Formats: sequence, structure tokens, C-alpha cells
Amino acid sequence: MKLDILLEGLSFDILSGSTDVDIQTISGDSRTIGAGSLFFCVKGAAFDGHEFAEDVAKKGAVALIVEKEVKLDPSYSVTIVKVDSVRHAMGIVAAAFYGQPAKELTVIGITGTKGKTTTTYMIREMLEGSGIKTGLIGTIETIIGDEHIPSVNTTPESLKIHEYLRKMVDIGCKSVVMEVSSQAMMLDRVSGLFFDYAIFSNLSEDHIGPNEHGSFEEYRDWKKKLFDITKVGIFNADDEHAEYMMADHSCDKLTYGLKNPADYKADDAHMYNENAVLGVEYTISGKMTGEIKVDMPGDFSVHNSLAAIAVAKAMGASDEVIKKVLTGIKVRGRVELIPISDAFTIMIDYAHNAMSLESLLKSLKLYEPKRLVTLFGCGGNRAKSRRFEMGEVSGNMSDLTIITSDNPRDEDPDMIMADIVTGISKTTGEYIEIADRKDAIRYAIMNAKEGDVIVLAGKGHEDYQIIKGVKHHMDERELIGEILKEEDVEKICGYNNRYFA
Repeated sequence: MKLDILLEGLSFDILSGSTDVDIQTISGDSRTIGAGSLFFCVKGAAFDGHEFAEDVAKKGAVALIVEKEVKLDPSYSVTIVKVDSVRHAMGIVAAAFYGQPAKELTVIGITGTKGKTTTTYMIREMLEGSGIKTGLIGTIETIIGDEHIPSVNTTPESLKIHEYLRKMVDIGCKSVVMEVSSQAMMLDRVSGLFFDYAIFSNLSEDHIGPNEHGSFEEYRDWKKKLFDITKVGIFNADDEHAEYMMADHSCDKLTYGLKNPADYKADDAHMYNENAVLGVEYTISGKMTGEIKVDMPGDFSVHNSLAAIAVAKAMGASDEVIKKVLTGIKVRGRVELIPISDAFTIMIDYAHNAMSLESLLKSLKLYEPKRLVTLFGCGGNRAKSRRFEMGEVSGNMSDLTIITSDNPRDEDPDMIMADIVTGISKTTGEYIEIADRKDAIRYAIMNAKEGDVIVLAGKGHEDYQIIKGVKHHMDERELIGEILKEEDVEKICGYNNRYFA
């Protein structure tokens, strides 16, 4: 494809060469550059792509997109295009290079502090159940038909997004649902996209610090910008920031809520515990009416399901399909129930900071478990404050905390656990330290009592441990299965395995 076609819609200056040049591949990674390539000189936190200009020219790059002048031997026949923002240009060029695939899809985005991942899966299942083939891009993975690609970022770089969208269109997808992080908005990862529907789930302090956002206000305002590029905005009416997020946008607006008036309103929400499966039921009113049952616990499951319903109904899903999806919904690592007993509940969840852990435990306490048992660790080479905070939260809210290891990286796991103990010691909560995560899970299972709710927190969808710079495979589901094979399961309270059978 000719460079001049790829640059349509951009403001730019030509510093050298001509736009009448054929482009075979596009990339922002100097390691992937070959003959006929267009290279984006992206300035990141660790590397500045402008410094690789000569390197990619030697490899055969025929064009560079830059924000500043670069040093290049004049013997190289390379077109240099200067723009105000390379990241913005990258999305526009990628959309053109892959044939504007987003224009052939209904594009659905979800932003907010919590609930994005679960809601994307709910929406995808509802649309697929309605005969609308749907791709997914999110924290856990990208799904393109039968292909599941593990994720590095919640929202990939724009080059990868448009490549994925092209593949989705080519296999017959009619829509895509994706998580849109504040980082993605700030770093122009969704450049070249316009959203048909966008959801605001909720907002609380997160991702504030070095190389992230300088303040809560900045974090909030980047999320708000999603609705500048959206046709229909769908907002959680119960969140205290909802009015601010809705203000000054030209998009059409829908609302959902549990407490406040909304287009999709949940009433009489109540929790249920059926054979150690925790869920929530409610009556929906407004643009859909009837009884809804969600096989996931907590008020957050009400909000997540309402957001998904709003999109699905707008896209023509039937009440029957919506209800069927919600009664069987499973999301890897998000209050994921592992049904090995009818007497106690064990679940895996990604809660990996004090805020998410407190929200989860607060919801689980509503089920009035005989004991709430929380197993977690904290990552090495990360802020110690998280360890103190999570220890204090678990100590205050759990009947028993099992302190263990979680990605110690270059630190001594025992030292990390000691920091957690510092936090939990501010409380009267009982705790035990077991550094090996499998042994910690074994202890939780073999000492379970009838009516317990056991939470394995922190890993969620992750299937690894990072120790001394090496990533080791470790999947908590597999660990549970191994433990059940190794132990006398008759000693397990109410053992009735429905997961590994």
C-alpha cells in the first residue's frame, strides 16, 4: 500500500523523501523491521524509537514516522514523516493499513476501575448466543473465533488492535467488545477507533503513581475522554462520578443502576447460596422487565450484568438468551467458583490490592459464611504499602488469613510475608504463614469447615509465578486438582467434586 494513502486524515510534514513509496509492513518494534517497512518512532518510558532510526534503515525500512528530527545517513533512501504525535498517527495509519476493519464491526468499549473484564465476557456470551459472532480484547486474552491470545496489556497498542480487528472481520465477526483502560486513552492505543457503545462501570483511585497517572483527576479525565469517540454511552447511575462522566458529551446516553433511577434498574436484589454456589437474583425494570439470576456473587455482579444487558438489548438480544447466559456465566479468575464441595465454597479471584480485596470480601460477607478464609500474597519489587494495606484489610474482614507467596520476583518471599504480617498485626484477625502456595491451598482445603467461603486472591487468571527473574508455570486450578489426587478426599468436608470429574 502506498504511504500517501496511509497518511490520509493526518496532518504531517515531509522531512525527507516522498510519500509515493510502497509499504509492505508497519511496526513500532525495531526487531521486526524488514525490507519495505514503515517504522513508528514511539517514545516510551524505557526506550525512544527515534534512537533506532539508523538501525531500522539498515534493515530495510523505507519510511519513518517521527515527532522530532532524527540522525540518518543521507545514503539511506528513507522517507521521514513528522507528526505531532506518533502514537496518534500509529492508530490512524494502522486502521488504513488493515483496511478500516472497525468500520465493519459494532465496536463496544468498557472503561472503569472495576468490572471491565467480567462485563466483556457477559456481553460476548450474550451476543454470541444471539447469533452475532463477537471478538473480545481484554485483560485476560484476545479471542478471535477459536483463537485465544494471552494479553500483555488490558488494551493492546493500536497496531495490534487494528490487526486483531482485521482478523475478526476476516473470520466473520460482526462485533467486538474490548476493555479500554485509562492508560490506553492516555497513550492513544484506541486511535483510529470510534465506538458504537461505551460503558462507564465505576471509578475509584487506581493506577496513580510513576509512569501512570499523576492524580485521580487525571485518571478520571482520561477515562471520560472515551465518550468523546462514542455513539451511545452507558453509565452506572449509582457511581458518585456518573454525572461528571456524562457531562459535556454529545453521545446518546443510557443508564443502569441498583440504587438510583435508571433505564435498566435492578430491584429486590438478594444473595443466594445453592450447593456452595454463590450468586445474586434481582428483578429488572425499565427497558427490560423480569427476573434475573446471576451465578456470580456480590452487588458488583448486579452492576456488571446490568451493563451487559444494556448493550445486548440495544443489539437485539432476546430476554431468553440474556437470562441463560447469566445463569451459567463463568469468567476465569473473576470470583471463579471451583465446585469441589457442597459444604464449603472455594473461589479464585484476581483481587490484588487493598481496594479490590476489600470490595470482594465485603460482598462475600453478605452471604454470612460460617468462616471467611482469605489466602493471598503480594508481589515482589512492588510498593510495600500494598502489603501492609492488604494485610490490614484481610485481618479486619476475614476469620482466617493464609499468607503465602505471589510473584516474589527478586525478593525473599519470607520478607514479603513479614510485611503482610505487619499490616495484619494491626487487627485481631487470625493468620497463618505458608510460603509455598500449593501447600497454602492444601491447608485451606484440608482444614475447610462446613459453611466456609475460601478465597484464593491475587492470581486470578494468571498461570505463573515469577521467582528470581524466571516465570514458572503455576495454575491454581491445577494445584487444586493435584491436591485432590494426593490427599484422602474423604477427609474433605462435604467433598462432592463437580469440577475435575
